[in-house]
Amino acid sequence: MPKTLEFQIATPERVVFEAPAVEEIILPTQMGEITILPDHIPLVSSLVAGEIRVKVGGQEVSMAVSGGFIEVRPGKVVVLADTAERAEEIDEHRAEEAREKARQLMQEKKTETTDYTGLAAKLERELARLKVVRKHRERKNLGPKAVE
Repeated sequence: MPKTLEFQIATPERVVFEAPAVEEIILPTQMGEITILPDHIPLVSSLVAGEIRVKVGGQEVSMAVSGGFIEVRPGKVVVLADTAERAEEIDEHRAEEAREKARQLMQEKKTETTDYTGLAAKLERELARLKVVRKHRERKNLGPKAVE
């Protein structure tokens, strides 16, 4: 029987995904993308905005994350995320609107003393959400979303 890991990803609001037996977890960290396999050494790391991919039973589950922390222990991986959404939960149209709004606010606020870092983080989060939902749609062979 192949080795697996227990996996859980949670935000302050909810448990986004958990599985008792996953084969592989790919996470975005400050040092780049890392892959966690069974028997990985213990690790604590911070996450950046991006995509988390989890292989469960040969299928891949994609999630957008805006940041947080990962803890790898023997046989178990726990992600505490600032925000996280499964690909199928993301509304592409709303994510695109939020990205555009954040981009516009950054342009308008360049001369003011504003939370530029917060706006940049929001923009990164929306870009990660869009990447995940578009990749998920392509995998499902749904093609481009029709404009409503």
